[in-house]
Amino acid sequence: MNSALYHTITDTNQWLMLWPEIALGLLALLVLVLELVLKPANRLIIPRVAILGQVAILIALFYWISYESTDSLMEKVVGAPFFDGLITITPMGDAARVFILLTSLMVSYLAQIYFQRQKLPRTEYYHLLLVVAAAMMLLVQSTQFVLLFVALETVTVGFYVMVAYSRHSALSLEAGLKYLILGALSSAILLFGIVLLYGVAAAPNALPATFRVHDAMNFVDLGRVIALHASDPLAAVGAVLVLCGVAFKIGAVPFQIWVPDVYQGAPTPTTAFLAVGSKAAGFFVLLNLVTGPFAAPWLSQHVLVPLLSTLAVLSILYGNLAALGQRNVKRVMGLSGIAHAGYMLIGVVAAAEGVSWAPGAVFFYLFTYLLGSMAVFGVMAHVAGPNDEAQELEDYAELGKREPFLGGVLAIGLGSLAGIPPLAGFIGKLLLFYAAFQAKLYCLLLVAIVGVVISIYYYFGWMREALFRQAGSVSDATVDVPLVPTRWSRVALGLLAAASLFAGLYQGFFPDNLK
Repeated sequence: MNSALYHTITDTNQWLMLWPEIALGLLALLVLVLELVLKPANRLIIPRVAILGQVAILIALFYWISYESTDSLMEKVVGAPFFDGLITITPMGDAARVFILLTSLMVSYLAQIYFQRQKLPRTEYYHLLLVVAAAMMLLVQSTQFVLLFVALETVTVGFYVMVAYSRHSALSLEAGLKYLILGALSSAILLFGIVLLYGVAAAPNALPATFRVHDAMNFVDLGRVIALHASDPLAAVGAVLVLCGVAFKIGAVPFQIWVPDVYQGAPTPTTAFLAVGSKAAGFFVLLNLVTGPFAAPWLSQHVLVPLLSTLAVLSILYGNLAALGQRNVKRVMGLSGIAHAGYMLIGVVAAAEGVSWAPGAVFFYLFTYLLGSMAVFGVMAHVAGPNDEAQELEDYAELGKREPFLGGVLAIGLGSLAGIPPLAGFIGKLLLFYAAFQAKLYCLLLVAIVGVVISIYYYFGWMREALFRQAGSVSDATVDVPLVPTRWSRVALGLLAAASLFAGLYQGFFPDNLK
């Protein structure tokens, strides 16, 4: 490698482009330092430091993105590769960073409520949360398979610990072990697919003499190679294995076997982070792959669309049908999350079919899923007793009477997840269904509508328990007394509920240039 190439690579190492991830890493180190230097009586400020630090980074990130879109010099940054093609700054990537940071902020708030009834170390949890959030932000911007794999494994290893964090609970330890074993399997599948794709791109004499591959793992270079060898069996198998590895992370059928047990056994904040943050990161990666290196027409039509369509149908039907008989609410959220992954896969298929605005529809659906899920998990954190994993529908009996505010937030969150107008979830589903209609995915559209109808049964069953259960009908049940929401809890949950209603009535605030 000559010196000129070294200088070219060095010039692309713009660390300022990664300032949000660096700031999160420094904040993670700060909470550990505070744990060392503060007296035990003063360590209660550590969660507040973590939350306020994330708020500051989120506000600065909003300003940075607006500055990118208005400054003539910064406009050149958008779409440009950095670190020799490891990452690329795009509007979708910036939106994903905001989404993940907002998710980690809400999970930090849930952790504050969770630790009120749990005798567990707090500082280490916030440290892991911040590190995982920073790794997710790198993951969604990665445009090179080596960085993608390293960032994904950083996220996964952090989740191994966060899932099994309640070390005094047998179910939490069991969930951590299952996630460890099955997560390692999915990583192996993903890595094997990457190796096959590298073999296709780096094989000698496989390309014309005039075709030069700078980095066989870069999405742009790999996409050019696959376009020439799309029908190559190794390229097709490699793409399938990579998609299967990502499908495991989003909990799509048939890679969903870990979801119910892990969602139930993990602490409620971790369950929320898995349900929203991990799923969102997986879909951002999936969109990058489908619209990037795997966008070759032959590969897309003969491999991607049939595979992802099958996963979407199976996920919608399995998730909704399996949730019908569940009484544990954390398992209900896990199984319904499988169905939501199926709905979003329809948007990914539409994007692969050439619907240009389908990625934006998927992102809007993720945003509505964030609002609805975090509202529900916020109520769950207040209702859960010391035995966090044993939350049953009976625990929510007459919640609307005991805590009317929590009952109202729960109804809005579940209504949005079910897709009831005029809440945001209805618009999110409507956009995905319209994208499927434009892509002529009529069978997928029919299955999705059937899935929505089925989901109303268990979502409304939960709402019935909370709002309409008759007095005295649960006299024999042992129901934990829910925590009384503090002023800040009312603000946070109230904003989530209000945002679900507002986004259902007006969508003009949402960016329309997400690609």
